[in-house]
Amino acid sequence: MDVIQAAREMCVELTKDERFINYLEAKKANDNDKELQEQIGEFNLVRLSLDKELSAEEKDNAKIEELNAKIREIYTAIMANESMINYNNAKMELDDVIAQVNQLISKTLSGADPLTCDATVSCGGNCGSCGGCH
Repeated sequence: MDVIQAAREMCVELTKDERFINYLEAKKANDNDKELQEQIGEFNLVRLSLDKELSAEEKDNAKIEELNAKIREIYTAIMANESMINYNNAKMELDDVIAQVNQLISKTLSGADPLTCDATVSCGGNCGSCGGCH
C-alpha cells in the first residue's frame, strides 16, 4: 500500500469517528437554524457598513461607534446561540483529533517512531514555535 492510499484509508476511518459525526450533525444544525442564519446575515451586513464607514474619506465617528456596538451585540447573540455553542464544541473536538494526526506526522518526519511517539498536542500560547493550531 502506498502512502496516499494509507491516507485515504485514514480519512475513511476519520469519517466513522464519533467526533467527526458530531461535527457534521452540529454543522447541519447550524445551517438549519433560521434565527442563527439571520443573525449571521445581519452581522455581515453591519460589518460591511462598518468597513464602508472606516474607509470613508470623512469618517463619522458616531456612526462607527454605533456600528461597532451593533456588531458586538450581534456577535454576542450568535455566540450564545445553542446551535453555535454545540458547533464550536464539536469543531474543537474534531480539531483536536486533526492536531493529534498532524503531531504524529510531524514527529514521524522528525525521526520518531510513529507507533510509539506521543500524539499529545500541547499549546503554550506562544505561536512562534507552533506547527499548527488545533
